Amino acid sequence: MTASNPVVSVIMPAYNTADFIAESIESVLSQRFTQWELLIVNDCSTDNTLAVIQPYLTDKRIVLLNNEQNLGGAGSRNKAIAAAKGRYLAFLDADDIWTTDKLEKQIAFMQQHKLGFSFTGYTTMTEDGQALDPLAVPAKIRFSQLLKHNYIGCLTAIYDTEPFGKIYMPLVRKRQDFALWLELLKRFDFAWGINTNLGFYRIRAGSLSASKIDAFKFYWRVLREVAGCNWFTASYNLCCYLAIVFLKKKCSAFYNRVFIR
Repeated sequence: MTASNPVVSVIMPAYNTADFIAESIESVLSQRFTQWELLIVNDCSTDNTLAVIQPYLTDKRIVLLNNEQNLGGAGSRNKAIAAAKGRYLAFLDADDIWTTDKLEKQIAFMQQHKLGFSFTGYTTMTEDGQALDPLAVPAKIRFSQLLKHNYIGCLTAIYDTEPFGKIYMPLVRKRQDFALWLELLKRFDFAWGINTNLGFYRIRAGSLSASKIDAFKFYWRVLREVAGCNWFTASYNLCCYLAIVFLKKKCSAFYNRVFIR
């Protein structure tokens, strides 16, 4: 493998992540599977993000792309997707971390079973890196199931560009990963899960995902605009989403028994 012929392209948007991005990059560098490129998109950071990235650019597998204006998560990821050279596209935000066997296990799983879209379990962690809760995932999900709950953590998803080409993120400010998974499941019959924790998702105070009310609103928007649900169907799926989230937090044993099979 050469830097110009990777198997996996890792998509990493970065905005003011100077405190975390080195650890994220190191988790890619530590992969036992080495046939990758890492595309980092600096989205007009105003902190020391660029200075932290610079020393890593001596590895020719790491490519830095700079936005001339702030594009947000979806626009930045789409810029990296357009530049990607790998067959498989994987996603890792600049404050999350992969385990060393993440790509090795997931690419082997996809190639062995000839799968186009997969995801894995992961563990949440605090802003300072303290592990919290492991999150289990179902063996497979289809489009209609994903409408009711987003089981796919962005840091865990990989899709194969060979069957349908590159699929880009819809340009919504929030829930853009959920929107992309829906677009993928319009093409792939299932997303296939590996119920093993292969990454760590950092929960940061003040992050976009921390605003639950806004996230709720954008979930509705994605159901209506991306999934194409009418008002009744969107309302039904939104109610299901709220119920599933409640069970996940308050009745985890029941949630795992019903939804993680």
